[in-house]
Amino acid sequence: MWETLRNVWRVPELRKKVLYTFFMLLIFRLVSAIPTPGVRPISLEGMGVFDLMNMMSGGSLSQMTIMAMGISPYINASIIMQLLCIAIPALERLQKEGGEEGKKKINQITRIVTVALSVLQAIGIITLLGGYVYNDFWSKLLVGIVMAGGTALAMWIGERITKNGVGNGISLLIFTGIVSGLFSHLGSTFLGIFNGAAGAIVNFLLSVVAIVVILVIVTIVDMSERRIAVQYAKRVVGRKMYGGQSTHIPMKLLSVGVLPLIFAFSFMAFPGTLITIIGGANSGAAQWWQANMTQGTFGYILVTTLLIIAFTYFYASISFNPQDIAKNIQQQGGHIPGIRTGTKTVDYLARTSKRLCLFAALFLAVMNIVTTLLGSLFNIPLGASSVLIAVSVALETIRQLESQLVMRNYKGFLG
Repeated sequence: MWETLRNVWRVPELRKKVLYTFFMLLIFRLVSAIPTPGVRPISLEGMGVFDLMNMMSGGSLSQMTIMAMGISPYINASIIMQLLCIAIPALERLQKEGGEEGKKKINQITRIVTVALSVLQAIGIITLLGGYVYNDFWSKLLVGIVMAGGTALAMWIGERITKNGVGNGISLLIFTGIVSGLFSHLGSTFLGIFNGAAGAIVNFLLSVVAIVVILVIVTIVDMSERRIAVQYAKRVVGRKMYGGQSTHIPMKLLSVGVLPLIFAFSFMAFPGTLITIIGGANSGAAQWWQANMTQGTFGYILVTTLLIIAFTYFYASISFNPQDIAKNIQQQGGHIPGIRTGTKTVDYLARTSKRLCLFAALFLAVMNIVTTLLGSLFNIPLGASSVLIAVSVALETIRQLESQLVMRNYKGFLG
C-alpha cells in the first residue's frame, strides 16, 4: 500500500487527483462542523434513534450541524431507483439501452428523489427533537431547508470526487465520517485513563483489539478470490500459433463490496423517520420502534441481517452474468477443464457464484452482529460494522490507484 502511494505521488496527474480528493473531503468535514441555525445548543448524543444516521454522518447528527443527515438520503434514493429500474420497464430500458444519456437521466432522477427524501427526513428529525428546536414555524422551516441543503452539498461533493478524484466519492464521505468517529472514541477513551474514569483502560484495550482483529479478518477476506481455471485451445493463423495457454477467472469472495451494509443501514434509518412524521415522536408506533428496532435490539439485529443477505444476493445478481462470461470464453476458444461449453459452463459459473454469494452474505451478516454486540455489551462504538465499511472502502480505493498506475505504465509502454 505504501509503495502504491509513493508511486502515485510521483505521477503529476494522479497526485492532482489525490490532492483534489483530500481537499474535497476536508471541505466536507469543515462544513460538518457548522451548526444548524434554529437548533438549541444541546448535544443529542445517546439518542438511540439517531445511532445509524449518526455513524453515517461522522457524528454530525449528534451535534445537529448542517450536514446532520449526511449522505443517507442519497443512499436511500439510490436503493429506490435500483428497485424502480427493475419494476418499471421504461426505467429498465433507459438504464440498459440509454447509454450515457440514459445514465445521466437516471442520475438526475436520483438527485431529485434525494432532495425530496432529505426534506422528509429533516421534517421527521425536527418533529422528533421537539424542545431542542425552536417551536415557531419559520425556525422549523429554516432547519429543514438547511439540513436538506447540506445533504445536497454532500451529494455534490461525492459526485465531484468520483468524477475528478480517486475512488467512489459517496463511499469516501462515509469512510471519512467513520474514521473521524473512531479516532474521536479512541481519543476520548485514552484521555479517560488519565482522568481516572472507571474501566477506561479495559475499554480502550478492547476497542483497539476489536478494531485490529476485524481489520485483519476483513482484509484477508476482501482480498481473497476463487480462481476458476480456463484452458484455451491451440489454433493456427497463417504461420503463427495462438492459444494453448491456461489462465483463470478470478471471482472475489466479497464481490459485492460494502454496498449491502451501507444500503441496509440506510434502509433501517428511514422507517423511524417516516413513523415520526406521520404519528409524531410520542405516538405508540414511534415508541415501539425506539424500543425494538434501534441499534442493539434483537429486532434491529434480525432485520438488518435479513436486509444484508437480501442486498448481497440482489447486487450479486445484477453485477455477475454467467451467460456473458460463458459466451466470451467460448468465442475465444476456451473451456473450463471438466466442464462442457455452453449450458454446462453457464450452470457451473452460476452455481459457483451462488456459493460465493452465500459466503459473502453470511460473512457480512456475522460481522454486523459481532460489531453490534460489541457496541451494545462493551460500549465499543464500532458503528455497526463501521470498521468493515472503512476497511472495504480503503482497500477499494487502493485498488483503483493501483489500476490507474498500471494503465499509465501500459500507455507509456505503447507510447
